[in-house]
Amino acid sequence: MAKKSQTAFVCRECGADHPKWAGRCTECGAWNSLAEMRLPGGKSPTREVAGYAGEAARITAIGEVEVSETPRESSGLGELDRVLGGGLVPGSVVLLGGDPGIGKSTLLLQTVLGLQDRIECLYVTGEESLQQVALRGRRLGNDLAGRAGELTLLSETRIESILAACSKSLPGLMVVDSIQTLYTEELSAAPGSVSQLREATAQLVRFAKRHDVIVLIVGHVTKEGALAGPRVLEHMVDTVLYFEGDPGARFRVIRAVKNRFGAANEVGVFGMTDHGLKPVSNPSAIFLSRHEKPVPGSVVMVTREGTRPMLVEVQALVADHPGGGSRRLTVGLDQNRLAMLLAVLHRHGQVALFDQDVFLNVVGGVRVNETAADLASLIAMLSSFRDRPLPQGLVIFGEVGLAGEIRPVPGGPERLTEAAKHGFTRAIVPRGNKPPKPIDGLEVIAVAHLDQAIEAVDTF
Repeated sequence: MAKKSQTAFVCRECGADHPKWAGRCTECGAWNSLAEMRLPGGKSPTREVAGYAGEAARITAIGEVEVSETPRESSGLGELDRVLGGGLVPGSVVLLGGDPGIGKSTLLLQTVLGLQDRIECLYVTGEESLQQVALRGRRLGNDLAGRAGELTLLSETRIESILAACSKSLPGLMVVDSIQTLYTEELSAAPGSVSQLREATAQLVRFAKRHDVIVLIVGHVTKEGALAGPRVLEHMVDTVLYFEGDPGARFRVIRAVKNRFGAANEVGVFGMTDHGLKPVSNPSAIFLSRHEKPVPGSVVMVTREGTRPMLVEVQALVADHPGGGSRRLTVGLDQNRLAMLLAVLHRHGQVALFDQDVFLNVVGGVRVNETAADLASLIAMLSSFRDRPLPQGLVIFGEVGLAGEIRPVPGGPERLTEAAKHGFTRAIVPRGNKPPKPIDGLEVIAVAHLDQAIEAVDTF
C-alpha cells in the first residue's frame, strides 16, 4: 500500500520550511511568500544516497585535507573569465540570471562552442527545440558554425532522465537552459515551483560535485530583477552571475554577486553584435561620450567595479518647475541618495534646488552602487543649475557626508592612474585620496569640504 505523501510549505524568499500555511514567514518576515510543497512518503529509490557535496559523510581533521591549486578552464571569453575569477572550475555550479532577451543563452552557447574542442560539452535545453539551438549556433558566425555539429544537445526537462544520460557520457561541462523548466517525478508540484526548483538544483549540485562536472544553469528573473525562486538557490550554487543591460542596447554587463572561487562584485562588459557577444577589454572608452565642446551638467568620475576602475560620465539636468511638487529622478544611481545630496548642497553649499526638477543619469546604462559618485553628482547638478560647463580633462570622485565633509573612497591611486591613462589632466578628489607621489600629466586637487570643492570648480 502506497504511503501518504506529506505536505510542507516553503518560503519563496528564504527557503524556510513551515508545517502549515501562514500569511507571513517567521524567518525572514516576507508576506504571502509560502508555497505548498508535496513530499513523497518514505525513501525514494531514485534518490542518491550521498551527502550534499556528492560523497559520504565522514569526520575529517582539517590537517588531513589535501589542499591543491584548483585547476581552471578558460571559457575563451576574457570578460567572462574575469567575472569567474580566472576561469571555470571543475565541479562548480554557476547560476546565470537576467532579463528575457538579454543574451544568456547566446553567451552560454558561445562558451560551450569555444570549449568543445578541449572538453566534452552537453547543452540541455528545456525551452527551445534542438533546431532552434542549432540555428543560433550558425548565427554566431562561420568560425563557430562549422564546429556546431560536434556539440552534443539534449532536449529534456525531467531531471532524472538528464542525469541518467549524463552518467553514461559524463561530459566535462553541462549547460541547463533553464532551471525553471526542470522537474522531478518525486514531487507532484508543477515545474518552476519552489519545491521543484530546490530539488532539481540539489540534484544538479550533487551530480557536479561527485563527477567534477562544470554545470552552468540559466535562471529566470522576476520583475524586480531578482532570480525567480527561493533565495536558497543562490546559497546552493558556487557562483551567481547577473546579466544586466537594456535588451535593445548595444552593451551588456555581467556582474558576479557570489563567487566561491574568486572575488565577488567583479563585472565584465560585452558588446552585442550580429555574431554574438564580444568582450570589451576597455569599457572606459565606450562609457565616455566625448563632446565637441564642454556642456553644462556633465562630469566624468571613476567608479570601481570589483578590482577594475572604470570611467563613466554622470549627467545632470536642473530645470525650473512651473508648478509645485518638483521631480527628482535618477538612472543608474540611488534615488534616496539624491535627496540627501540635495539637502547637503542646500545646507553647506548655500544652493537651494527645492523648486527645481533634478534629473541624474549615468551614461551607457551602467549602475553605480558606490558612494564615490556623490561629489561628481553634486558638481554636475551645480554645473547644470548655473549653466556653466566644466573644462574638458577634469575627473571628480569622492563621498560626501552629511556635515559637508569629503570622505576618501577605496582604490584612490588606481582610479587616478586610470584617469591619467585616458588623458585626463585634472582631478578633484578627497584629501584622503591624495597620492603620495605626483602622477605624470595629472594635477590632483585635494579637498576636505564641499565648499572647497565648489571653490575649486569656480576657479576653472
